[in-house]
Amino acid sequence: MKELQPLNENVLLDLTEDKAEQKTASGIIIPDSAKEKPQYAKVLAIGNIENAGIAVGDMVVYKKFSGTELEFEGRKYLMIPYADLLAKIVETDEI
Repeated sequence: MKELQPLNENVLLDLTEDKAEQKTASGIIIPDSAKEKPQYAKVLAIGNIENAGIAVGDMVVYKKFSGTELEFEGRKYLMIPYADLLAKIVETDEI
């Protein structure tokens, strides 16, 4: 089995999108070209980073227009420098 393993201070994110058709409240179908890409993704692998603050499986927010999109074995990925990650999405309890 082949897998992508980031080198140096890079992080591999999963960009596989939900293929479900999106509609507006009035029933108009929104084409893929009109959709804005989300700026968050799931971490699949982490390169050589000390005290990263993230782990495989975490959801993170990243800078717009950052990293390199690639397709490998039918799935879409984003290889992004660790410095371009903005935040980790965490689950919290309501007060």
